[in-house]
Amino acid sequence: EMKLHFGLLLLVVGTLVSAMKFDDFKKCDQSGFCKRNRAYADTLSVSPYLLLKDTISLSSSSVHADIKNTDTNILLTLDLQLLKDNTARIRINEKEPIKPRYDEHAKFTLVGEPEQKDMLHSDISDNGLITLHIDNTRKVVISPQPVRIEFLVNNEPVITLNDRGFFNFEHLRTKESHVPKMVEKKNEDGSVEMVQADSEKDLWEETFKTWTDPKPNGPESFALDITFNGFPHVYGIPEHASSLALKETRGGQGNYDDPYRLYNTDVFEYALDSPTSLYGAVPLMLAHKKGLSAGIFWMNPSETWIDIVKTKSSDSDPIIQKVFGNRPTSTQTHWMSEAGVLDLFVFLGPTTKDILRQYSALTGPAAMPQMFAIGYHQCRWNYINQRDVLEVDGKFDENDMPYDVIWLDIEYTDEKKYFTWDEPKFPDAIGMEKVLDNKGRKLVIIVDPHIKRADNYRIADEAKAQDLFIKKPDGKDYEAWCWPGQSSWVDFIQEKSYNWWKKQFSFDLFKGTRENVHIWNDMNEPSVFNGPEITIQKEMMHDGGKWEHRVLHNLYAGLSHAATADGVRERTAVQKRPFVLSRGYYAGTQRVGPIWTGDNIANWESLKYTNPMILSNSMAGIPFSGADVPGFFENPTPELLSRWYQAATYQPFFRGHAHIDTKRREPYLSAEPYKSITRDTLRERYALLSFWYTLFFEAYKQGTPMMRPMMMEFPNDENVFTMDDQFMVGSAILVKPITSEGSTSTQVYFAGEQPWYNTKTLVAENKQGLHTVEAPLDTIPAYYQGGNIIPRRERIRRSSVAMRLDPFTLVIAKGKDAIAQGQLYMDDEETYSFQKGQYALTQFNFVENQLSCQNMHEDITSQASLDFIKSHQSIRIERVQILGQSQAPRGIRVTDVRGVVTEPDFTFDTTTHVLTIKDPKVSVIQCGWNIAVY
Repeated sequence: EMKLHFGLLLLVVGTLVSAMKFDDFKKCDQSGFCKRNRAYADTLSVSPYLLLKDTISLSSSSVHADIKNTDTNILLTLDLQLLKDNTARIRINEKEPIKPRYDEHAKFTLVGEPEQKDMLHSDISDNGLITLHIDNTRKVVISPQPVRIEFLVNNEPVITLNDRGFFNFEHLRTKESHVPKMVEKKNEDGSVEMVQADSEKDLWEETFKTWTDPKPNGPESFALDITFNGFPHVYGIPEHASSLALKETRGGQGNYDDPYRLYNTDVFEYALDSPTSLYGAVPLMLAHKKGLSAGIFWMNPSETWIDIVKTKSSDSDPIIQKVFGNRPTSTQTHWMSEAGVLDLFVFLGPTTKDILRQYSALTGPAAMPQMFAIGYHQCRWNYINQRDVLEVDGKFDENDMPYDVIWLDIEYTDEKKYFTWDEPKFPDAIGMEKVLDNKGRKLVIIVDPHIKRADNYRIADEAKAQDLFIKKPDGKDYEAWCWPGQSSWVDFIQEKSYNWWKKQFSFDLFKGTRENVHIWNDMNEPSVFNGPEITIQKEMMHDGGKWEHRVLHNLYAGLSHAATADGVRERTAVQKRPFVLSRGYYAGTQRVGPIWTGDNIANWESLKYTNPMILSNSMAGIPFSGADVPGFFENPTPELLSRWYQAATYQPFFRGHAHIDTKRREPYLSAEPYKSITRDTLRERYALLSFWYTLFFEAYKQGTPMMRPMMMEFPNDENVFTMDDQFMVGSAILVKPITSEGSTSTQVYFAGEQPWYNTKTLVAENKQGLHTVEAPLDTIPAYYQGGNIIPRRERIRRSSVAMRLDPFTLVIAKGKDAIAQGQLYMDDEETYSFQKGQYALTQFNFVENQLSCQNMHEDITSQASLDFIKSHQSIRIERVQILGQSQAPRGIRVTDVRGVVTEPDFTFDTTTHVLTIKDPKVSVIQCGWNIAVY
């Protein structure tokens, strides 16, 4: 049965050995609206869009006006709102469309109606120039002819909309009312005739390979050019296997010829260094230059293309060059979306961290995961049966390797029917889950959004009967191919489908699951094996025939993810934070759970690209992401496997995964020395779990990602603006993964002015700038930045749950002024009680040779805070390591919370300059103690 299905699938998907098939996916010139809008930009003389002065109405925080397309006489409406926290929103829609254009997606993407903020004052000149004074340093200037909107900081332009006049808004029309554009054509005999312009092609239907898209609404795209003035680099707009600093897209040496594309697709063995769209789409772009960052969020879930070019403003003017010197590079972008309305947010920072906070305020905070989620996950397609699962679990213990979660791919089901088990292979799923639970471990199982068209299958029967599937234009269920064969797809946009899906995760409906079972959503772009570009046709219908799929494609995965997470959260009386991994994603996914970079290959180049891909997610408000370790397809060499585990130790989501055709490669199967190297790096991950957890809390509270580009931490060092082969974990750890075969040394750029300490030897590297460092196979170059205090738990345990009461080692990496500080966040690691104040946030301060701590709880005197301290006060500091200590002290004096003074033992290493204080017997949560080095 399996072989038969698999054989059929191979016919559909192609062989499992070929690399990415580029011709399965559109380029801009095969996408009607992209081609049209590029051509519009290339042939434009004067922009026809005019702001009508007599329609302007101003309020204390907004502007409303009509815009006229003087070519067609169609009216548009402009709404500009000033929002809290240096943010603005610009909306443009048709004034009287023949039917509504899609803008309902805001309710899925934003967490509420954004809060407006009053401006200082505004004025309108005689010729209709509007100036909005946001505050003393920021203003918006709206020019009427052609319409152009400029955001200025200290009177310098920062972001300009319609700077080059590429704004284009295709109004809805009928085929009958459409007036085709005519152009002159010279015939060979010299005569001239009027023929339809090239742009008239593809307006009413479009073909790609064997598919025809009927496009019943005709042309409905819109586009806008956005200039980031004086900004040499832009970042974000995942998901692409590209560099962190985005490349130019109109050709030239080292550049792309096609725009970056946002259109969620299942790209088999995707190409690296490409603007091709992948599984996720977040239309958030950040620009950065010395002293300022700015950003935009183009809130639209339809297919979107983004062209990027860079330009020096003085290239053409020698006089300006003479007076001002070389003007900075500006980045000019051109955004094109297939359908919907223009809904754009502008963020004025001033830093990248500010922009991510501003964006999180709109689209929601990153979800706080359970602690187990940031441990190590072990997956493969597939663990064959119950015995296999428990054997793998046992082998981790036999080999003293920590892990938290084991995973089951599609083969655990009864013939790919989700919410069922293949019972001969898993006769006692509950019993298996209890064995895992007894060790504090979890099971993750896959549930995809395609539902097998099978009889006597409750899920399919209910979905058919209740009309819960995506429909064809004729109202019948959409059917196509995926893993189960003939399938239909749940319509998560429809509220009743969403709510029904949630309920399927209750323990009484999803038999064989219990509290330590969590979920994985794959194939949710959605992946359709026999669809155009391996996805669903755009003319299919959602929400009872209300909306075409084309208008909301990139939203689908995010809603499947959210519905699943809601179901996992709501299945228990005391709600636990759900763990749901998704492959597809959109803006807002950070509220739900982690994503991963999809089906990568076990080679060095793929390892190298994990860094910019995860960093681009970080820069786009998706902090919890990772890549399959050590590559999904193909078999890694032992060296690649070890190096990949080392790199992933410092990336947010850490999961080993493998294709069904690969050899087994669980980390305990490696020969020595690779096995010990991998064990050591897994243990390092676990030693740092509380440090990671504290960073996740920072992401939840402020929107700052855990894994950060160098430019986020060192925003005024131009040397790091495009650097994506090394990164920061928080502000405390610098990491440079080894991503080339046979390397035993590498170059590390030591930014900033603080000392850096080798995390393995604890010795100070008194270096600034670029230096060659040793990196033998058992070492990944990683450094603590001076000025930080890093909490570690160094007792060796089998899972994160077993570590909950373990004592801490505090590593004090002294700064150049001999000061250091760091935080430790703790809660119950699984429920939402932290939102009611049941948590502890402790700041450790090392100043003038004294270590003390401070309670940073939002409400120190609250009962919840006091209760948490009381129940966790026995968790102590068992060791303090002070790095960069120039000489041995005379002694150590500990004053506890009761004022009792003791002198603990200490050691001082004269070669490493590390001072180790042994068991000072103070709490990590109950402050009021002091440790003095004298």
